[in-house]
Amino acid sequence: MKLLWELTSELNRLFVFELADRHRVEVVFYRGDTLCLSTQVGCAIGCPFCLSGSKGLVRNLTVDEILGQYLLLKDRLNIRRVAFAGIGEPLMNWDSVKTAFWHFVRSGLGVSFYTTGYPTSKLRELLHLPHRGVSISLHSLKKDLREKLLPHCGSLAELIKVLEEELSKLSTRKRKKVSLAYLLLKRVNDRLEDLTMVAELAKRLRIGITLLRYNNTGEGFYGVDDDEYERAFLFLKSYGLRVTLSTRFRRDRLGGCGTLMINREESLQSV
Repeated sequence: MKLLWELTSELNRLFVFELADRHRVEVVFYRGDTLCLSTQVGCAIGCPFCLSGSKGLVRNLTVDEILGQYLLLKDRLNIRRVAFAGIGEPLMNWDSVKTAFWHFVRSGLGVSFYTTGYPTSKLRELLHLPHRGVSISLHSLKKDLREKLLPHCGSLAELIKVLEEELSKLSTRKRKKVSLAYLLLKRVNDRLEDLTMVAELAKRLRIGITLLRYNNTGEGFYGVDDDEYERAFLFLKSYGLRVTLSTRFRRDRLGGCGTLMINREESLQSV
């Protein structure tokens, strides 16, 4: 495993690693202290708005490949947190991810997760780990629409059932670290009835919402404008919910949510 390229914007630094079999994964350093790690080469979920899964799943990363993304960068970056939020669904590579998680915890790093919650059997375990945050991609509570937006992430009903069962076992402090991620897509899931459904679920579960803005990947979807985004935020807040907004790092042209890809062919700045 070796570091091939680095590209830097005003906010983020993106690193491309080549693995022993010549496949590549991407890692993003953002917020000045957080390393966003990949867990798979490609992704099996198949979200049509995300570049990471546009070529499907190639294979899982090994423990050494997950840890290597951190170890090869730790001496050049001020890393205090890691996020399993790069290429791949972490729960689909759970054994390797969990082993890496405990290594990071023992190293004094805070660890957060971004996941679809599938497989739900692994989500049950994840929710009880000493993480710094778990954000679960929801994007719609309409069964047919969610299956189009997240084609291979299992049953929506099963996900809600697991959340109801496991969140009830958590302390208030631990529950505050869990949120439902909702990506606003113009004329897809941004209507009042869509927002009402997710607000009522979050209120029932007593967790927050991470309200994401869409980064244009040229896949036929469009994000909402600033006014529409603010209205959605205020509507969700009116339910008394904790609502987290997309940060500028998540929206940056380099390394923003949904923009990572495998085997990038663009000519990047050489390290």
